Amino acid sequence: MRYLTFALTKGRLASKTLEMLESLGITCEEMKEKDSRKLIFTNEELKLKFFLAKGPDVPTYVEYGAADIGVVGRDTIVEEGRKVHEVLDLGFGKCRMCVCGYESAAELLKHHELIRVATKYPEIAKDYFYNKKHQTVEIIKMNGSIELAPIVGLSEVIVDIVETGSTLKENGLSVLEEVCPLSARMIVNPVSMRMENERIKKIITDLRTLLREGGRNAD
Repeated sequence: MRYLTFALTKGRLASKTLEMLESLGITCEEMKEKDSRKLIFTNEELKLKFFLAKGPDVPTYVEYGAADIGVVGRDTIVEEGRKVHEVLDLGFGKCRMCVCGYESAAELLKHHELIRVATKYPEIAKDYFYNKKHQTVEIIKMNGSIELAPIVGLSEVIVDIVETGSTLKENGLSVLEEVCPLSARMIVNPVSMRMENERIKKIITDLRTLLREGGRNAD
């Protein structure tokens, strides 16, 4: 039996995923060793391997078959546009991709003015403005604190992830439009899906059941 390899997004997404997998009896004790310098963690008994990666790299590992399964935020899947199967919404890491700015910019959006949009997510912004709103905009790719852009006059609005909205509020900005809801998703390599259909399907089905029960318990 070959190993099934998981690529998990470093940080909260990985911890939450491992917690869920543990509920299904899929454990990896090696990953709990705080001081471990290992890059790949193995569960010999279940023939599973795990490694941690930065969000934007997870779909790349999965597309090229270096990982069979990945867990990453939906924003990254859409932005990277890799050839992977998105198979499951894991229901955590919930937030929204939004168009934000000063209230005065709402009019510019309404009247489809030519404006500048600062964002870490140029592909998502492009798709939203060009294909959904049919509004021509100039997109400026940024890497740091996007909220700065409208404050210093670099752009009229930003497209960014909003969780609580407190950073926006503190800086006099607000959500003007919602682009799409986001959460952690499970993705699978298309070839792995065919070759290891039974094993992968079982993991997906078990996780789906777990999520349904979790939802029921929350009610």
